[in-house]
Formats: sequence, structure tokens, C-alpha cells
Amino acid sequence: MSTGMIHHIELYVSDLNVSMNFWEWFLEGLGYIRFQSWENGRSFKLGETYLVFVQVEDRFKDKPYHRCGVGLNHLAFQARSRDHVDEVTRILEEREVPILYQDRHPYAGGGTHYAVYFEDPDRIKVELVAP
Repeated sequence: MSTGMIHHIELYVSDLNVSMNFWEWFLEGLGYIRFQSWENGRSFKLGETYLVFVQVEDRFKDKPYHRCGVGLNHLAFQARSRDHVDEVTRILEEREVPILYQDRHPYAGGGTHYAVYFEDPDRIKVELVAP
């Protein structure tokens, strides 16, 4: 165990089934394994870190998320290579997930920062960046 490393991240989602359809293929492709499953949630683990997705309660659904407001801006994941970024980009396009910053892709992060940016069903921005 490494002190200071992220233990887990928990995201509340508007529709657990839709979110799992989006996240499961992506996380498993990065090497995450299904870790926990319960009526209103799922988690995926890689090493000692895990991501948790929980169905938001109906009483909180009227509060929309926006990444430019206070709170989480985006989640960035390490890719294996530039080819891996390209492969995931192709899968995202096949799944009709819009690529953000299309006019600057794959260098939207500037210079030699090779990445793909996209959003999950609740508009949480996700980045996959090459080493």
C-alpha cells in the first residue's frame, strides 16, 4: 500500500444501466476487473484503486452536473501507447460517443500530449492519454 495514492473514486450516475454500458468496456479494456456489484451500484478495480458507480437517488436527479462548475473537471487514464489511444478512439466512434475538441484531436492537450477526450452519459469528461 502506498500512502497518498488514490484508494477509490465514487461517481453518482443518473442511470446505472446506461453508465455501465458506457464504462464497463472502457475500464475492462484498461485492465480493470469487476470488483463489487449491488442493486444500486458497481465497482471496478485495478491494483489497489477502484472506481465506484452508484445510482443517484431520484430526489437528487434535478441537480445537473457540469464539469466547468465547482467539483470534478475530468478523469484521466493512462493508455499503453499512442496506438492504444487510436484504438479506443475508433471504438468510441463506433459507439457514437462524440470526441471532444475534434478540431485539435489527438493533440487537444497541446504540444506532444497525445490523448482522446470524451464524455460519459452524465457529461463527465474522460481523457485517455498516451505515455
